[in-house]
Amino acid sequence: MRKIIKYFLFLVVILFHAVLFAGIHFIFPHYETTYVTGVEVKRVDKDGPITKANPADGPTRDVYYIYTQRSDEDKPMVYRNEDTRWGFPFYFKFGSADLQAKASGLAASHKMVETKYYGWRLVIFDEYRNMISMKEVTDGDASSPILSYIFYVLGLITLFLSIQLIRGWFDSEA
Repeated sequence: MRKIIKYFLFLVVILFHAVLFAGIHFIFPHYETTYVTGVEVKRVDKDGPITKANPADGPTRDVYYIYTQRSDEDKPMVYRNEDTRWGFPFYFKFGSADLQAKASGLAASHKMVETKYYGWRLVIFDEYRNMISMKEVTDGDASSPILSYIFYVLGLITLFLSIQLIRGWFDSEA
C-alpha cells in the first residue's frame, strides 16, 4: 500500500510539473525570424470568425491577423494580433492597430522581421499565436527567451526537490 501511495504522489508531482511547464511555454514570449507576407482583419464572435456556417450570435469584434513565412520553410504561419490590455497574460499591449500597420508596410517591402509572440498554434481548435511586437532584423540578429529558461530551470529544481522529498518520506520509515 505504501508503494502505491508513493507512486501516486510521484505521478501527481510529475503531472503538476507538466502542466506548469506547459503554462510557462504558453504564457512566456517566444521569438521567430520570418518574413511578413500579408495582413487581414476578420470580424469574430465567441465561436470564431463569422462565416455562413458560423453566423454572429452575440457581441462581435475585429481581430487582426498577420501572415508570415520563414525563408527555410514552405509552410506559412498565421498570427493573431489582439490587444491584451489589462488582462492575463500581462503584456499590456494596446497598439494592435499600429502593429498591423507596421506589418502591412513590412509585407510590402519584404524585409526580414523578428516576431515576438506568445501562445500556441492549434489548428484543430482554430487557435493562433498572439503577436506582441515585431522589429526589422538582419540575418545575424536573434533574441532568446531568457526569462522562460529561468522558469524552466526553477521548475526542474522544484521537480527534483519534490521527488527527493517524497522518496525521503517513504524511505525513512521503511
